[in-house]
Amino acid sequence: MSGSDGAAAAIGQCRHYVHDAESPSLIWGNARQFTLRPVLGGPDVAAPLDDLLGQWRDHLAGIAQAQDEDSSAIVRWPSRDLEGIRVLQRHGLSSQSVTAARITSSRLGESVTPPPADVSIRAAGPADADLVAELSLELARYEAHFGNLRLRPWTEQVLRKEAAQLLAGPEPWAWLAERDGEPVGMLTANGPEGAASLGRLVRLTPAAYLGETFVRSDERGSGAATRLIEELNLAARAAGVAVTLLDYGQVNPLSGPFWSRQGYRPLWTTWEARPAWTLR
Repeated sequence: MSGSDGAAAAIGQCRHYVHDAESPSLIWGNARQFTLRPVLGGPDVAAPLDDLLGQWRDHLAGIAQAQDEDSSAIVRWPSRDLEGIRVLQRHGLSSQSVTAARITSSRLGESVTPPPADVSIRAAGPADADLVAELSLELARYEAHFGNLRLRPWTEQVLRKEAAQLLAGPEPWAWLAERDGEPVGMLTANGPEGAASLGRLVRLTPAAYLGETFVRSDERGSGAATRLIEELNLAARAAGVAVTLLDYGQVNPLSGPFWSRQGYRPLWTTWEARPAWTLR
């Protein structure tokens, strides 16, 4: 797709994804996803983007899978680029999630926050697979309130499989917070090797990706989550990671303020029309 006047003011690459049944991707997204990657040239953003989204709408109108209720039309847009926001909204897209980045500090003397009383942080291992899966399921149930995911009949089964695979690897990036020996939270991440594909989102390399952070409701605000994140920061520094990325739900009222306090800054915002045929 390109500008309707023939000029290269706007070029868009549309990709179609159909996920297999019981794919982990189906927990955090729709079965049929149509993504548009816009590339705009020149000082004007709104008009070329409006034209491009109109062409994309017409393109999807002719695709049977885009008429499915379990589908979405997705655009990732720079979070700090204000010119395209009203255009995206006018075409029926709403902001769903934010990709945020934290540059790794090189200050070796940086202080570490003392853990809350009776809370300890330890690395998770293969024997903790069921526990990590249970906390992941609690996270999924919580995030489902904000429309960030779908709880499917096989969600728990897939989360257990993912936890087992993660913790079976050598030195997995996963930690547990415990109070008096009882688990209260967890954090899982991908180190540079597992996050290599994120290079398209940032200029700094290597990158790490923070996959899941969850602290049980009665422990929120206790400092346990901050200590889990500090363990990740220490691991990232030791591994030479330049930047750590994560995704959080835009609608979740706790996420944005919390991750900002942890030093994460919005980089990309994911806009979606669900189902895909609602794109205007």
